[in-house]
Amino acid sequence: MNTRRGESGAGKRIPTVVTFLEMRSRAPVLAPLPKGKIAILRAERPPVHFYRYLYDTIGRDYHWVDRKKVPDDALQTIIQDPKVELYVLHAEGCPAGMAELDFRKENVCNLAYFGLIPEFIGRGLGFFFLQQTVELAWTKPIAKYTVNTCTLDHRRALPLYQRVGFVPYAREDRYIDLL
Repeated sequence: MNTRRGESGAGKRIPTVVTFLEMRSRAPVLAPLPKGKIAILRAERPPVHFYRYLYDTIGRDYHWVDRKKVPDDALQTIIQDPKVELYVLHAEGCPAGMAELDFRKENVCNLAYFGLIPEFIGRGLGFFFLQQTVELAWTKPIAKYTVNTCTLDHRRALPLYQRVGFVPYAREDRYIDLL
């Protein structure tokens, strides 16, 4: 199918506003434990196909495309770096979400990617999982914990980040180039 720039498909650009947030000290927030069997496991040296499954499934509705543009060998280098930690939320034995904590910048943890698989949204898992990432990040010698979100993300993303203690410090207009 032929498409022109600006129509559906490859080459489409979507405007968005990115909000940058930071946390300069551990926020004293405790999220209630969700009902059911919940586990958060670190995926050590995750295979690229597993990472892509999580990334694509979680980000499909929010136009996550950045990591789709990264070749497998380069993505493997990123996600298997000892200073990058991938945590997978499991609910009732199934993968339910992911959190990628990037410690490659000195004294900083960046929450590079965070989200839930669509079937697990609305169960109180996001608040709990995000609060757990705060705990995990501050176990390292960091001076700040950062994250960004945009207007294409879930409508509750920005309020959720603020609820656990992130504070906005900048906004920027951008375009997302779809694949």
